[in-house]
Amino acid sequence: MVTIVIDGRKVKAKENSTILENTQELNIDIPTLCFHKDLSSFGACRLCMVEVNTNGKWQLATSCNTSVEDGMEIRTDSDRVRESRKLTTELLYYKYPMTEAVREVARKLGVQTPEEKGESHDCILCGLCVRTCREIVGVSALTFQDRGRGRDIDEPKIEFNPNSCIGCGSCAYVCPTGYVQMESGGDKRIIWDKVFKMVACKVCGRFFAPEDQLKYISKETNVPFGELTTCTDCR
Repeated sequence: MVTIVIDGRKVKAKENSTILENTQELNIDIPTLCFHKDLSSFGACRLCMVEVNTNGKWQLATSCNTSVEDGMEIRTDSDRVRESRKLTTELLYYKYPMTEAVREVARKLGVQTPEEKGESHDCILCGLCVRTCREIVGVSALTFQDRGRGRDIDEPKIEFNPNSCIGCGSCAYVCPTGYVQMESGGDKRIIWDKVFKMVACKVCGRFFAPEDQLKYISKETNVPFGELTTCTDCR
């Protein structure tokens, strides 16, 4: 354990835990659009900025991926922090003005937006879908393509590999803006424009999971495919 100070309050924190983890335990509200407790931190949205003092100098840092150190002092609501978060939100809102998830954060941080609900579902490059596919599902059907030397790309984007996708829908579930769309009907599911064949429960007959997903689970667990064709309600 290490001792840190958050907004003037001395607290004990687990070694190697992040600032955001500790502020959440204290019910300190810090905005974020790219964080999920079950995924690695990415620091993409830059909304979770705090001020940190570890060597006598206060500096801004992303709380989601900054580990605490013994004696660290943290400010979560200083003028500098509020200004940084508001500026980041204004830039996000300028780029995605009709995306409701962005507008909600903007309103919360004092950026004026129209009252009506945003109707767009833009990809804000939070990386949640990529990390979920890689870290939770384990297939890495999504990759984050960034700009850089040797890359023939004008803007960062999410790239989809249809040969790896198993149609589980985890990316659609975790997407904060609704950009990742999933449609299910009868014996088909469509996600990222790929059509998946659904499997019917051998007990009730309800289509409940993509065939590719069950085949993947069977391969990873050595459980025969036939034993996986019963839905959770009928098990």
